Amino acid sequence: MEKKDNFEVIIIGCGIAGASCAYFLAEKGITDILMIEREEQPGYHSTGRSAAVIVEFEPIPTVQDLIVKSAKFFRNPPEGFCENPLLEQSGILLMFQSQLWKFAEQSAMRLESSGVKFKLLSPSEVASMMPVISPEYLDGAMYLSEDGHIDVHELFWSYIRHSKRRGVELRCNVEVKGINVERDKCTGVVTNKGKFKAKWVVNAAGAWAGKIGKLANTAPIKLVPYRRTIISFSPPGDIDASGWPHAVNPSYGLYFSPESGGICASPMDEDPMEPCDAYPDELVIAQTVDRIGKLAPPLVPRSLRRKWAGLRTFAQDYAFVVGEDPLTKRFFWLAGQGGSGIETSPLVGQIAADLIAEGRTELFNSGLLSPARFLG
Repeated sequence: MEKKDNFEVIIIGCGIAGASCAYFLAEKGITDILMIEREEQPGYHSTGRSAAVIVEFEPIPTVQDLIVKSAKFFRNPPEGFCENPLLEQSGILLMFQSQLWKFAEQSAMRLESSGVKFKLLSPSEVASMMPVISPEYLDGAMYLSEDGHIDVHELFWSYIRHSKRRGVELRCNVEVKGINVERDKCTGVVTNKGKFKAKWVVNAAGAWAGKIGKLANTAPIKLVPYRRTIISFSPPGDIDASGWPHAVNPSYGLYFSPESGGICASPMDEDPMEPCDAYPDELVIAQTVDRIGKLAPPLVPRSLRRKWAGLRTFAQDYAFVVGEDPLTKRFFWLAGQGGSGIETSPLVGQIAADLIAEGRTELFNSGLLSPARFLG
């Protein structure tokens, strides 16, 4: 049977962004959708490598609003959406020093007005909560009791499962080679598996989104992938980390949290690089261990269980890029989610679906995300 090559919507990339967009489009009754993925399986890159948490404190107000409004979906998903809970409310402990602590204190009113549940802690209170932490490296902390770890596998495959049930098609090993543009309007894609026509083409290609955009002669949007490294190890001695919150010290660049009976940690590195299958750097891994020795000495690992890396892609202003391109019509950007793509996917997926289906959304000020902001 010959496969169909003409669709209402083609989504390039089946990571969390593409999968959530397909799900919410299908919820609106738009099911003539083809998702194409260059890898052998969906979610291979950033989505599949994320130690995802939801953290309702974020320095960039636009991104924080997206996170806070997405949190409701994680706590109370639609009936029948998932088979297991999406969120483990294990808590988030954010530790700060110097100017970052002052900023956190000043942000308290903004958080309260958003309905975020949090508590400000002193260094001694942090040490009582987690004795492994060295209190001299923080001036204060913020504890977000209702936030915590996201079950990425459950979320991602629930998006895909429901989309496919409604008729959305997914094809892997399909790599985009070109974008068809006629009279400043996108009409389809050229791939290693042939040409496909569409009314809309959605660029949800993650780290490759910038390269896909250039194929379509779009607005000058600079998207840069940054590597993020993570290690996992067994807790030394008789330390039981299972009940700990996700602990972050952005002042010194370290986070760590319970993970599959062990601990995962990251130096919160952001090394710019070309889109690729990211691998960890040994020097960065050594820096991670050094920072653990400084900020949480009892946790210094004797050996590692695993080490890996993923890419987080940002626009130049660190806000998301969601909307129709101002130069190439019917080419839709769904990119630049940085490290917040998973925790914002419920709202961003709905925003994208609204804009594609109706040209507007009541959920968010879409102008803050529009690619038109880069025209100068």
